[in-house]
Amino acid sequence: MKPEILLIEPMMAEIEDALRSAYIVHPYDGAADPTHYARTIRGIATGGGTGVPRAVMDSLPALEIIAINGIGTDAVDLKEAARRSIAVTTTPGVLTDDVADLALAFILTAMRDLLAGDRFVRDGQWGKGTLPLAHTASGRRLGILGMGQVGRAVARRARGFDMSIAYHDLKDLEIEGAAYVESLVELARQSDILVIAASGGPQSRHIVDRAVMEALGPHGLLVNVARGSVVDEEALVAALRDGVLGKAALDVFEHEPNVPPALWSMENTVLQPHRASATVETRLRMGRLVVDNLAAHFAGRPLLTPVR
Repeated sequence: MKPEILLIEPMMAEIEDALRSAYIVHPYDGAADPTHYARTIRGIATGGGTGVPRAVMDSLPALEIIAINGIGTDAVDLKEAARRSIAVTTTPGVLTDDVADLALAFILTAMRDLLAGDRFVRDGQWGKGTLPLAHTASGRRLGILGMGQVGRAVARRARGFDMSIAYHDLKDLEIEGAAYVESLVELARQSDILVIAASGGPQSRHIVDRAVMEALGPHGLLVNVARGSVVDEEALVAALRDGVLGKAALDVFEHEPNVPPALWSMENTVLQPHRASATVETRLRMGRLVVDNLAAHFAGRPLLTPVR
């Protein structure tokens, strides 16, 4: 008999078809009572942002594996999973290029005021009014918080724009062509642009605080393509409003899908709905890795991308 799994976050049709061909799939319907789900469910397929509500995890005594379609694990209780010997997998590496591409797109959009130019043309103002001059992106001082796969991919792209690269991480990773800065505040002070590429988790919550924003300064640009929890959102709104921080380009937020309403009308922000990996090509690769991890588990083979 096919193993039974719970599909918490919808995936592309091709991926869901592959899951249904191999498993009995129970779609998550958000029922308040988690005992609604069969006690025979052995696996979960979910997304990084949605994760697994703890009540749902507790209601599934036969649960063996949680396969995350993404790289975020904030929304999964990893300690409880470890205690119960529930395997957890993610899709690292697959989405690196798209996330790094968006970081560079954010930089160009914010520095060159592309959104304002787009509105200017659409509103029929070309030939009637003028736009303020934008700012050059090439040759800027780029700081990167978190020099994992995404951080390094951002650095590679930024070198094509003749940017100097510095970074902050838990330790000096001795990366050629990138200077390690021990203090995050000092990194911000030395940077024109600060890209957040650090993974989330309790240890990194609100590490980008008022002091970091003040150090980046009134002409600085903060880009977040990592986790919303890394940034103190209240401090961010105040810094942008008061001119303490120049601009922010954000793909992630602390309490998604709830975005601070104050950001909606700010001209010095670029906002996206957590879609750095939202391309057909990458979502297919991510979904296939979810399918492959589940297949490996139920076949008794080593997992391809386990969370350690």
